[in-house]
Amino acid sequence: MRQPVLEVSDFALRPWRASDVAAVIQAYSEPSIQRWHVRSMTEDEARAWIESWSARWSRESGGGWAIASTPSGLLGQISLRRLDLTDSIGEVSYWVVPAARGHRVATGALRALSGWLFDAVRLHRLELTHSTRNPASCRVAGNAGYIFEGTKRREALHADGWHDMHLHARLIDDPLPDV
Repeated sequence: MRQPVLEVSDFALRPWRASDVAAVIQAYSEPSIQRWHVRSMTEDEARAWIESWSARWSRESGGGWAIASTPSGLLGQISLRRLDLTDSIGEVSYWVVPAARGHRVATGALRALSGWLFDAVRLHRLELTHSTRNPASCRVAGNAGYIFEGTKRREALHADGWHDMHLHARLIDDPLPDV
């Protein structure tokens, strides 16, 4: 299956392009993106990161999308970090650039990707994790219908030490909350 472009009201989720390298470097230079995703990027790293998503899509092990709008450019990213077609489960992650925060970009992207994964790919379960110190990601998960299932103790190493991670999940038949 070809990786889709998913249209949302005022932006789209589209596969990464080689021309996105500079935007990825800029996004990963932002302190809060570095904090939660524990990395910055050089030009070579950004190029390899972008190329890795198309390879993962080809192997049916994941996929990455740029969240983009025509006038504003890159708003963020959303990815299917893990895909297990045998067990019908996936794991998603996301970030948005500072200018896009507070405009429901992450929620809209997560709802769109989740809907497509349930409808077109027929996954049964989608999961996401985020640091317990990141309440904005917790709100995004809840607004996109991901139910809080528990805390994974000291599961992720960040620059400031080990973080507990919230686990959220959405099942194919879970109702979508009103936003």
